[in-house]
Amino acid sequence: PAFEEIVHRSPVMRRVIARAHKVAPRNLSVLIEGESGTGKELMARALHRASTRKDQPFVAINCSAMPENLLESELFGHEKGAFTGATRRNEGLFLSASGGTLLLDEIGDMPVRLQVKLLRVLETGEVTPVGGTRTRQVDVRVLAATNQDPTKLRQDLYYRLRSYQVRIPPLRERSGDLPLLLEHFLAAAATD
Repeated sequence: PAFEEIVHRSPVMRRVIARAHKVAPRNLSVLIEGESGTGKELMARALHRASTRKDQPFVAINCSAMPENLLESELFGHEKGAFTGATRRNEGLFLSASGGTLLLDEIGDMPVRLQVKLLRVLETGEVTPVGGTRTRQVDVRVLAATNQDPTKLRQDLYYRLRSYQVRIPPLRERSGDLPLLLEHFLAAAATD
């Protein structure tokens, strides 16, 4: 049932889901690759639902949707007064997702400086908020998704994130899924 939202019929997608199903219960980082619109976030949510963390938070952030300083604050948190406008403390998404899963969507767009800080969190399991000196322990399974060549990430971060890789093929490689997807979206539109 965890993967039921991923509409598919093609043999290639059945193989992708079978592989993902095997890694879901393991507490590994997963790098999800695929073109825009292939269902990377759907796959991440399915991996979370099929994991031992399914009853804990699933938190997603699009790394390309915000400027570097705001992304850093959102991920790692910040202390009150850490920068202009920081009128209160923010715990950050790593702490919000603690015990659960954090999806770093479009990680290929993450600035290199933040890649270094992310690598440190993955290695130590500790987060230091912007403007803070005290570290806090986090227990988070990190899933990362990208529509870019993931080897363009810092090499050490790339290897840390790709404990397991799932590549979602584009629709042109699984045309057998088209009728089923069309049916699914028409039914969804009819209920709106």
